[in-house]
Amino acid sequence: MTSDTTPERDIRVLVVEDDPVAADAHVMYVGRVPGFVAVGKAHTGAEARRALERTPVDLLLLDLHLPDVHGLQLARSLRTAGHHADVIAVTSARDLAVVREGVSLGVVQYVLKPFTFATLRDRLVRYAEFHAAVGEASGQDEVDRALAALRAPGPAALPKGLSAPTLERVTVALRDSAEGLTAAGVAETVGISRITARRYLEHLVDAGRAARRPQYGTVGRPELQYRWVTG
Repeated sequence: MTSDTTPERDIRVLVVEDDPVAADAHVMYVGRVPGFVAVGKAHTGAEARRALERTPVDLLLLDLHLPDVHGLQLARSLRTAGHHADVIAVTSARDLAVVREGVSLGVVQYVLKPFTFATLRDRLVRYAEFHAAVGEASGQDEVDRALAALRAPGPAALPKGLSAPTLERVTVALRDSAEGLTAAGVAETVGISRITARRYLEHLVDAGRAARRPQYGTVGRPELQYRWVTG
């Protein structure tokens, strides 16, 4: 079995997402990854079925919560109809039972909302490596390598003094605030000190998951405010 991360032709992707703004963003993301091309977008399951009848597709970037059908039900019906495109599921749900069900329906990756371009790019690059593996495997090691291409690396170690549970709480607080939060606001929401909150926020900025901007108070002094970044 041979593997080449640069396929002979671009991998054709259909974006299936009910939110028009998100759909446009996902199409843009796909177009920024070498070796991939977005051949269309659909906002409902019915639109996705019609698109697949018109255009050959290798991969669906599939939102699981569509207005007319659950994404896994759509994937199941597509398999029954003879469509064999692989699926990267996009969802805000964290139900592991759904993850297990998707394996049998051609779901090769899950991307949790909100996600950054870097996250999707990593999944697409890994999928391209898996997709490019062709021919006959020389042995178990080569089969294992092909399957391992789909697996994302383990989470990076956090800086000393930061914990994953607290980071998740800070992330949720920031993500749930439409206007953004200061370090003091995060500290109050999460129940940690302002200095600790700033360390977690700076870590999110360094990871590309948050952005900071100056906010001027009543006395004219700027204070950094942080906003969650989804792209």
